[in-house]
Amino acid sequence: MAKFLNTSATNYFLEELIKDAKDRLILISPFLKLNDRMKELLADKNRLKIDVRIVYGKSELQPEEINWLKELTYIRTSFCKNLHAKCYLNEELCIITSLNLYEFSQINNNEMGVLIRRSDDADLYKDAYEEAQRIIRISEEVRITLERIENKGDSKPDASKESESGTKNESEDTSGKLTTSKLAQKLSIKTNEFIEKLVSASYLELKDGKHYLTAKGKEIGGEFRMSPKFGPYFLWPENLKL
Repeated sequence: MAKFLNTSATNYFLEELIKDAKDRLILISPFLKLNDRMKELLADKNRLKIDVRIVYGKSELQPEEINWLKELTYIRTSFCKNLHAKCYLNEELCIITSLNLYEFSQINNNEMGVLIRRSDDADLYKDAYEEAQRIIRISEEVRITLERIENKGDSKPDASKESESGTKNESEDTSGKLTTSKLAQKLSIKTNEFIEKLVSASYLELKDGKHYLTAKGKEIGGEFRMSPKFGPYFLWPENLKL
């Protein structure tokens, strides 16, 4: 029989579900932003060579989190358009809930969920597992990276919104401009180091952990772009010198 979960119980059983995974782990959540405890649990699954699939609809990972995730060989990530389901499974347990795999939700929101045990309700678990597999099949498997490739039709200028340093998609623009990581690669420096130089030159400013394009940055040709699929990023003139 399924068990009702309130907010604290949902967080507790989600952690137990991840810790107890022996063979496989599926995490489906529209929003992806991991707290330290979740990263610790996933890193341990990677050390144990557990097959982990994360399906998300929007990522708000910071550059350091992206670099961390890149090192986890046994964790595969997939993007699913129009994802709204929140479902977490290992080989024995399934949680269907309102809780996103998102730090804010786990700390601030009031959530509900149900816990399904395979041993108690094999048919219900099977239905949830098969639907999770369907979502994985229709998702686009990607490697979350600082050098994400974006479809050219995905981006529109928008200098009024905040950005996360161009970490969600990385492609060359038809205007001859390059994304942050592509330009850093061309200059043979690390992306994070290049971002620091942009801040030092007052082309970017850091507020509340996020980077914003300044008036000076716009003057030298910097542009803010937003991809519906991968989120915000910056474009810079190819010949930019710092």
